[in-house]
Amino acid sequence: MIDFITSSNIRFNYRVAGVAIQDDCVLLHTMSGVDYWILPGGRVEAGETSPQALRREMREELRQDIDVGRLLWVAESFLRDGGRTIHGLGLYYQMWLTAPLDQYEVIDGRTRLTFVWQPLSRLSDLTVYPPFVAQQLPTLPEHPVHILDIRTEQSTA
Repeated sequence: MIDFITSSNIRFNYRVAGVAIQDDCVLLHTMSGVDYWILPGGRVEAGETSPQALRREMREELRQDIDVGRLLWVAESFLRDGGRTIHGLGLYYQMWLTAPLDQYEVIDGRTRLTFVWQPLSRLSDLTVYPPFVAQQLPTLPEHPVHILDIRTEQSTA
């Protein structure tokens, strides 16, 4: 996984995520012990393309294949977590599930992941990370958009 600590003690993380929307709801997941939601996805492995990584992560987490669509956002994130600076690179793709999915839970390592279709109209009631996701989801861009996600306050995601 492309996730490492630099010589200047900054954590670098390369993540890919999918945006699945159906019936005016978006598929989000939360993890045991946290109070926020994120788009499904995971870390890219060295030598793997970002669409390959998204397909692999969805097979591992949702136990199904997906169709990967167009790139929506390229996000550079800079935040603080646990006293450490994190520099993240996230690629966000439109995706479609190839089989129906209701609320779903899976154990990933020692973490329980809960996937839920959340209404787009209620995203402002949830804590969604990164924060730009809740703002951008109701109107997906026609072309890839570069996002600078700079959070200097202490964060949990």
